[in-house]
Amino acid sequence: MTSSHAKPPLRLLLIEDDTVDRMAIERFVRQERLPYELSVASSTDEAKRLLASEIFDVILADYHLGDGTGVEVLELDTGLPVIVITGAGDEETAVRAMRAGACDYLVKDIARRYLKMLTVTIENARRRHTSEMEARTLSQALTSINDSIYVTDLQGRFTTVNESFTKTYGYSEGEILGAHHRKLWSKGARQELGPAYPDEMPPEGEKGECLHRRCDGSVLPVLISRSPIIDGGDRRRGVVTAVRDITDRKDWEQALRASEERYALAAAGSNDGLWDWDLRSKRIYFSTRWKSILGYSEEEIGDRPESWFDLVHPEDLDLLKAQLEAHLEGSTSDFENEHRIRTRSDVYRWVQTRGVAVRDDNDEAYRLAGSQRDVTDRKRSEELLTHAALHDVLTGLPNRALFMDRLDNAVKRFRRRANNHFGVIFLDLDRFKVINDSLGHSAGDKLLRSIARRLQSCLRVGDTVARLGGDEFAILLTDIKDLSEVDAVADRIDQELDRPFNIHGHEFFTAASLGIALSSTGYERPEDLIRDADTAMYRAKSQGRTRRVVFDPAMHDRAMTRLHLESDLRRAVDRQEFLVYYQPLVSVGSGRLEGFEALVRWRHPEKGVLLPGEFLAVAQETGLSARIGWWVLSEASRRMKSWQERFPWTSELSVSVNLDARQLSSTELIERVESELAASDLEARCLQLEITEATIIENPDLTHSILSQLHQQGIRLHIDDFGTGYSSLSQLHRYPVDFLKIDRSFIGRMSSNAKDQEIVRTIILLAHNMHLEVLAEGVESHEQLRLLGQLGCEYAQGFLFAKPLSPGAVEDLLEIGPLPFGKLVVEAEVGLIPSR
Repeated sequence: MTSSHAKPPLRLLLIEDDTVDRMAIERFVRQERLPYELSVASSTDEAKRLLASEIFDVILADYHLGDGTGVEVLELDTGLPVIVITGAGDEETAVRAMRAGACDYLVKDIARRYLKMLTVTIENARRRHTSEMEARTLSQALTSINDSIYVTDLQGRFTTVNESFTKTYGYSEGEILGAHHRKLWSKGARQELGPAYPDEMPPEGEKGECLHRRCDGSVLPVLISRSPIIDGGDRRRGVVTAVRDITDRKDWEQALRASEERYALAAAGSNDGLWDWDLRSKRIYFSTRWKSILGYSEEEIGDRPESWFDLVHPEDLDLLKAQLEAHLEGSTSDFENEHRIRTRSDVYRWVQTRGVAVRDDNDEAYRLAGSQRDVTDRKRSEELLTHAALHDVLTGLPNRALFMDRLDNAVKRFRRRANNHFGVIFLDLDRFKVINDSLGHSAGDKLLRSIARRLQSCLRVGDTVARLGGDEFAILLTDIKDLSEVDAVADRIDQELDRPFNIHGHEFFTAASLGIALSSTGYERPEDLIRDADTAMYRAKSQGRTRRVVFDPAMHDRAMTRLHLESDLRRAVDRQEFLVYYQPLVSVGSGRLEGFEALVRWRHPEKGVLLPGEFLAVAQETGLSARIGWWVLSEASRRMKSWQERFPWTSELSVSVNLDARQLSSTELIERVESELAASDLEARCLQLEITEATIIENPDLTHSILSQLHQQGIRLHIDDFGTGYSSLSQLHRYPVDFLKIDRSFIGRMSSNAKDQEIVRTIILLAHNMHLEVLAEGVESHEQLRLLGQLGCEYAQGFLFAKPLSPGAVEDLLEIGPLPFGKLVVEAEVGLIPSR
């Protein structure tokens, strides 16, 4: 029975084209019972087919084959040991075969004694082939390895180096083989291992760092691992050494040392406190500076997270932990948080903490390090800046931005719960400009601060008062049940403002117009509520001083109408859509035509011709009235001069033009009047300027100066609408005026109201005492004209004589000639005067 451990037979491939020799080898293997499994091929082609389909251990090939030679078999590159068989006396052929790659050869002889050498030759060929393959494998390994490998003999001379060695050190094989290995060591350098011989080395080998020198003299830090080479007789034959270039590691170590030094210097010199949290051990290192920022000594702060968190303000702790957790989970690229932390003196200071996590190959954070900086001063500055951004500098009250934010919150609360009613009071001071201009801005500022304090005293808990700008204030009333609560606050405001203010030693009284808007109207935006409260305030102001008005939707419609009117008016000024009409001024005594008053009209492209009462107030509020007034002055001056040239008898007639407050206070008034007179060539005596009584008292000193300059040029001056303002007749002697115009309201009631008739008589009498002439406006009946004549009034104008006339109608009138106007009135009534 064959043992299960017996070696399997060698598989031989015999390539022999000679039948006799082939049979002789087969018979020898059988007779000698050699452990071979023999396969036979009689040609090279047959051998190729067998090699492609079967596995063999050794090839026996006759050198001379019918279809080739044994060399062709060698060229097949089978990776198997090949033994070449040659004829007697053909040793040179055998040598050529060995050079071509054969592992061994046999020489045939007639007696076939060469077969006795078959077994030995096969074993030698196999050993040689195995050695060559091992050597080749080792050579390939040495070539492909990144480390430098070299072998030295007993005398320390190089016997083998790999390709990496020549590249690293710069020597060629011819230069280094046979040289002594000590030439690699850099002289004078500190070495862990020096040059060594086999007998000096421990059997297990050794490892250490050295400083080698390349062929070009440059220094190379290396890590060497070397072991003695021991043969089968336990004799040492040399040393094999593996060398690894550690330049990058040394550079990294140097950089690390430099970094650690910089860190140590930074930690010592930085104002920031440093911390380093080992997440796996749950311990935190706090630098000395970290502790000293808070006033603690080295021993008073532990190394656990609680040592930190226990000091954080309770209101800030949750956010701090949440941001830490988010960074550790990878949700943020770095960690940053600002919080309050308790110092040793038991006060809280603001600190800014920053850090970044260090992660392992699985992207798990295992370390978190950062810094802590005291930012208390910066936070205080930010709070001051925030307060300044949201509060009025002058009064300290919330400004528009803060008020609108709180109003927005009130609107949102009301949308969530309809019973969270609120209201807004929009407040504008009456006649604040008079106080500001008369005593200066410092007095005005002091008055505004005093008003702010009084308004605050009128509020309930939770209400807000803000200064929106100028003399405008707004009050937000929250949680109101009905309008009575709003009225109660408004009443307190009226009472507080009714008390006098002492400013720079002067006692002042002021009042305010209040506009009220309530949440019950239904609002989506806070801007709409402010708009409506403002609209209600203007409505209150138009009704007189110290009024309050609650907004209703109809006001918004009127405001929109006014807004469209304002827009149209701005375009009208640019496009000059205005006309000038002229109303005759008549001598009461003689009935003669004395001149005209220039009255502006607006030729609206959609609404037709509009009277001043329909647009002049808007023009004054928007600042457009001055531009309109300059245009009227120019047009009236040019037109009057053209009439004088066309109708010579009108050379003594004059034209009267109204000046509003903006024109009167303009620094260019004198220059503009002179320029218009020069441009039209109208004499100054033919121009009369009308100023309202209210305009005069707004700035008495400036008005006096300007009127004096105009009067010196020969321009006659009228005080218009006298009796409706706040001046007294005793003040008129200060101003160089020529006429008083009695307001139409007194003239209209004069015939039926003895009191108004007495007022007119008194005005005329006192005017004459001051050498002023009087003109009555709004005369519509013969009875009014008769009474004015009896009272000594010099001039009159009104519908009794003529409505305001277009320039063409005036020219028709002037065509008639200088007839007494009384006669013209009668003739007009019977249709003798054409009109156009």
